[in-house]
Amino acid sequence: MIDLRTLREDPDRLRASQRARGEDDAVVDTLLDLDERRRSALSGFESLRAEQKSVGKSVSRASGEERAGLLERAKELAAQVKSAEAEADRLARELDETVMGVPNLVEEGAPAGGEDDYVVLEEVGEKPVFDFEPRDHLELGERLGAIDTERGAKVSGARFFYLTGAGARLQLGLLNMAIQQAIEAGFVPMIPPVLVKPESMQGTGYLGAHASEVYHLEADDLFLVGTSEVPLAAYHAEEILDSAALPMRYAGWSSCFRREAGSYGKDTRGIIRVHQFDKVEMFSYCRPEDAHEEHLRLLAWEKEMLAKVELPYRVIDVAGGDLGSSAARKYDCEAWVPSQGRYRELTSTSNCTDYQARRLRVRYRDANGKPQHVATLNGTLATTRWIVAILENHQQEDGSVVLPKALRPYVGLDVLEPVKTAR
Repeated sequence: MIDLRTLREDPDRLRASQRARGEDDAVVDTLLDLDERRRSALSGFESLRAEQKSVGKSVSRASGEERAGLLERAKELAAQVKSAEAEADRLARELDETVMGVPNLVEEGAPAGGEDDYVVLEEVGEKPVFDFEPRDHLELGERLGAIDTERGAKVSGARFFYLTGAGARLQLGLLNMAIQQAIEAGFVPMIPPVLVKPESMQGTGYLGAHASEVYHLEADDLFLVGTSEVPLAAYHAEEILDSAALPMRYAGWSSCFRREAGSYGKDTRGIIRVHQFDKVEMFSYCRPEDAHEEHLRLLAWEKEMLAKVELPYRVIDVAGGDLGSSAARKYDCEAWVPSQGRYRELTSTSNCTDYQARRLRVRYRDANGKPQHVATLNGTLATTRWIVAILENHQQEDGSVVLPKALRPYVGLDVLEPVKTAR
């Protein structure tokens, strides 16, 4: 949720942010008008309430006609106060509903535009050159006895899968390596709940533009999370954090669930775009003035993990129209996928500034002891999709896959070999 004080002091900043996102900047004038009317109505209510109290005190000291007049005035004021309070409350609700729908202010320097207007910041590593026709990850996974999408569809439907044998070991090893790196960097490992209340999902900004992607259990009014960012962000909701403890960093390992609404026909082969996957997610609470540098640290930790699995990748600065409602700035790391001849997203790190903290009411005390909202940031450290790039980039002509050296101790294998018998 944006800061109304910032809106009043610098409305052009929100206008520029809305344009960078490709959104209508007319909402700025709507907010300013609602805010002015709400404050005016509140002022009117408080003035009438003060007069009502004054008249009430005068009644006890008056007598005769004066008392009768004061009682009549008190009756009039009671009705006016009730009406003024109702109007102030109505405008406050309307303002809250409107401001909750406004996305975060885009950080200065982020590219403007939509999904295709990202800026490539760097390319790292050499793309593999094969002297044979490379297989895609699904063919490799089936030969290795690692991925079974056919039975996933039989049991659960399209976009579900089983990781079996070497595939299960590969994912567990990858995520364990991510958790170990996070611990060494000072993160607190966590396994959070994957079902959350509506206020947790709303607080992180996932019931706006992303609502169609979220699974909702209506009977329980709970939501399945699409990322452990949600329970990690809500972990300290309604709390005032110890300033000396900031930044507070958590690494959440969870299964994630996405409906993938609107993606029909896209990435239907394999495990690139699926309804359920596992992920290790970094999450940080820090002071707002430290958020920019903290964001770069999260990106550096993502790059460290990518180096360990020896993948060629690029880093992109995501354009405003593709940020999502909560992020002010986002960097994606995209690994090279040989079978597609293109880069595909493996990690994403977002600086959400104080946007989520305002909605979830997470604060700390500044040097003067005054409560201030923290900044929240998140970043992917490893996820199921990494298996796609690992299999394809490290494949051999015989269908085996040589695992990166850093990953071998966690998987317990140096090479994934094709299975000799059909399942």
